[in-house]
Amino acid sequence: MATTIASVHLLFLVIMTYGLPFHRVDCFEIEKVALLKLKRGLLDPSHRLSSWVGDDCCKWRGVVCSNRTGHVIKLNLRSLEYDGVDGKFGGEISHSLLDLKYLNYLDLSMNNFKGIKIPKFIGSLERLRYLNLSAASFSGRIPPQLGNLSRLVYLDLKEYFDLNRYPDESSQNDLQWISGLYSLRHLNLEGANLSRASAYWLQAVSMLPSLSELHLSSCGLSFLPPSLPSSNLTSLSVLVLSDNGFNSTIPHWLFQLRNLVHLDLSFDKLGGSILDPFSNSTLEKLKMMGSLCKLKTLILSENNLNGEITELIGVLSGCNNSSLEHLNLGFNKLGGVLPNSIGNLYNLQSLLLWENSFVGSIPNSIGNLSNLKELYLSNNQMSGTFPETLGQLDELVAVDVSENSWEGVLTESHLSNLKNLKELVIFKFSLLPDQTLVINISSEWIPPFKLKYLSLRSCQVGPKFPAWLRNQNELNTLILRNTRISSTIPDWFWKLDLELDQLDLGYNQLSGRIPNSLKFSSESSVYLMWNHFSGSLPLWSSNVSKLYLGHNSFSGPIPWDIGERMPMLTELDLSYNFLTGTLPVSIGNLYGLLTLHVSNNYLSGEIPELWELWDGVPNLLVHVDLSNNNLSGELPSSVGSLMFILILELSNNHLSGELPSTLQNCTYLRTLDLGGNRFCGNIPGWIGQTMPSLWSLRLRSNLFNGSIPPQLCSLSSLHILDLAQNNLSGSIPSCLGNLSAMASEIELFRYESELKVLTKGREDSYRNILYLVNSIDLSNNALSGGVPEGLTNLSLLGTLNLSINHLTGKIPNKIGSLQRLETLDLSRNQLSGPIPAGMASLTFLNHLNLSHNNLSGRIPTGNQLQALDDPSIYRDNPTLCGRPITAKCPGDDESLNSLRGDDQDEDEDGAEFEMKRFYMSMATGFVVGFWGVCGTLVIKESWRHAYFRLVYDIKEWLLLVIQLNLARLQRKLHL
Repeated sequence: MATTIASVHLLFLVIMTYGLPFHRVDCFEIEKVALLKLKRGLLDPSHRLSSWVGDDCCKWRGVVCSNRTGHVIKLNLRSLEYDGVDGKFGGEISHSLLDLKYLNYLDLSMNNFKGIKIPKFIGSLERLRYLNLSAASFSGRIPPQLGNLSRLVYLDLKEYFDLNRYPDESSQNDLQWISGLYSLRHLNLEGANLSRASAYWLQAVSMLPSLSELHLSSCGLSFLPPSLPSSNLTSLSVLVLSDNGFNSTIPHWLFQLRNLVHLDLSFDKLGGSILDPFSNSTLEKLKMMGSLCKLKTLILSENNLNGEITELIGVLSGCNNSSLEHLNLGFNKLGGVLPNSIGNLYNLQSLLLWENSFVGSIPNSIGNLSNLKELYLSNNQMSGTFPETLGQLDELVAVDVSENSWEGVLTESHLSNLKNLKELVIFKFSLLPDQTLVINISSEWIPPFKLKYLSLRSCQVGPKFPAWLRNQNELNTLILRNTRISSTIPDWFWKLDLELDQLDLGYNQLSGRIPNSLKFSSESSVYLMWNHFSGSLPLWSSNVSKLYLGHNSFSGPIPWDIGERMPMLTELDLSYNFLTGTLPVSIGNLYGLLTLHVSNNYLSGEIPELWELWDGVPNLLVHVDLSNNNLSGELPSSVGSLMFILILELSNNHLSGELPSTLQNCTYLRTLDLGGNRFCGNIPGWIGQTMPSLWSLRLRSNLFNGSIPPQLCSLSSLHILDLAQNNLSGSIPSCLGNLSAMASEIELFRYESELKVLTKGREDSYRNILYLVNSIDLSNNALSGGVPEGLTNLSLLGTLNLSINHLTGKIPNKIGSLQRLETLDLSRNQLSGPIPAGMASLTFLNHLNLSHNNLSGRIPTGNQLQALDDPSIYRDNPTLCGRPITAKCPGDDESLNSLRGDDQDEDEDGAEFEMKRFYMSMATGFVVGFWGVCGTLVIKESWRHAYFRLVYDIKEWLLLVIQLNLARLQRKLHL
């Protein structure tokens, strides 16, 4: 009874002191008023605070009160992703927050406060234990008043400012203020500019004894101290220092933090050996201490680390129970082989070693990693065969081993137990035929997995289409490029009911017709180029954005409604087929189209007005190639709407008329190829004025007349000028020597499409190296006057063709300045005077034609001209003389006789000397050869015995072979 009474008294005291459990009165009036003032200051476009009505503020959205006291203790106004841009809070943060004196949790993250400063008064909320202002679009420096929050445990200011709007607003930050946060366990300042604290940041955070998580990525820190200033960071478990500019080696103290679970030093410009923090003594110490045994995540990617990883893996795997789950060393300069000890990292879930220089094969011990989910080894120098133990990794989800030199055969045994596999990537960016890896999987095998992403490239899968794909009905991406498949695509593939993001079957020998039944997801890509597909063009779902069907045997017209049925197209390539008919007008409805390639077909008719402005918006096309068809008529004026066009190729058609003046709106043009048509009139001078970025101008084989406009000389980027085979007259502008692109090196690769250029007497197509070709071709016109001296300023000019004109005067004396000249054709003009001696210094010259002129004097000799000994080079120059033509120069006979006499005496003396030298060499050879061998055998007894033993063994072997052959012959002849 006494015990019962005591219990009742105790319960009464609890109730009187703390109130009834899980019961409270309505929120305090002062706190409700404070919240309403806060609401009035905030912008709430999505009315998320519509519940902030009534007397009980504890029921309002985002407000949490204490069950014990009834005071507001938590305020969560964080915006979520599904709230959208319009769902974010903005406006002002009221001082009324100070009336929430018991507030210990404040979250204003993921909002848009449009550059207001972080309120300083937040530093007066002395009970705060949790503060999150991340990604809230504040501006200015972090108020040092936050350092007054001595009870704060969690502080997240990650990207608290809008970097796009206020890029320099955080540059005044330092870290002096954090010294008062001695209760802090979690600190995230990612994205804040802490460059002013670069020298002392580690010392500052070391003053926080309870700190367990530190996130300082992208903070502009440039100094990574080589030693730890104190030992206060013993509680640190998460350290993220990625994307800073440390530019140093890895300090050893990082791997002596015994409680470290997560370490991220990616994108930090770290260099040196990955073993720098592990000296021999440190290595043994770490093994004894087990300092890395708790480490679950190690990220050192995107640095400049080198060396081998054997010792590092030895430390990580040397624990009794290694905790490592994620190892990312990608994008470094690491090398060596993958050690077998990697199989001791039993808890490893992701292994990312891509973009390094590892060699050798995948170790068999990989099969021990039963928890492995991700294996990325791409872009190394590995080779060898795949271990069958790979098939034991039943948790494996993604494998990427591309861009290595694998060989051997990959069979179903390598994939047999990979029941969770979703991504398989094995490819090389190569079109070479020497495919050393063969994927030979039985047509009867049914995989245990359902792939979503399959990329097999430049390895042998064919000749049959892989039958093991017949149950892969969850594929989003299928790439089988250059895999030697030469069959048709089986019907079962079209019936898989796939919805693909990417379909790439290019560079095979697939044939047959393509049905329209395939479905594709948004912004998908189809690449079927370089096959033998036939029939009419397939038109798939409206979601396809990139369609590459070139280099096949498709025939018939382009569907007239292609613009309506595939309105999302951004890239369309139908080149090198057998398409007929006209260009559909509906192509003009493809408002997002960037590239249009329909070259090398049999299209006819006029080019319709495809490129009219759409509601005042210019067309987005950057590359149009309609060359090598049968198109006729004039170039439509709507071409001027292609305001962003870079490459326009209309060559080898039947287009006619003058160039429309609207073409000068195409101010970004890099390549203009109108060759092989019937364009007429003068070459517009505005080409040189309105197209300043032009790289290639090809107008050859047209009917242009008049003179070459001098405005072309202002095209400082021009490196190919081809005006050949027109009716141009007048003189060659001397200012062509100002085309500076032909006198300056280009260091970086740039793509300039494919263009035909006449070099070395033949027309060749250039594609990947077109940017290295420098050419001027003005041949087959009616140009007169002299060869401008200024052309010799173009020191990198490779081809100069001025043939078949009416040029007079002399070849410029400085022609030898064109040190890169490979082709020079001045034939069929009326040039006179001597051939400059400097022409002999053109060491790159391999095609020369000076025929059918009035050149005179002796042909220069020496250097490259010695190899150009074809007399036709100088044909029909009546007063030329000297080799290689038969005409002799005056005085050649006397000098020849004198030369012959001297040569005869020299030949007799030389013959006598040669005979003496022959006998001397023979005597020396006999002495060295005979006594070098026999003398050694006489002096060296052991060598003599070995030599005669060898002779004896050879004799015995020969006798045995003869006897065996005689015995076989006797058996055959039954002797």
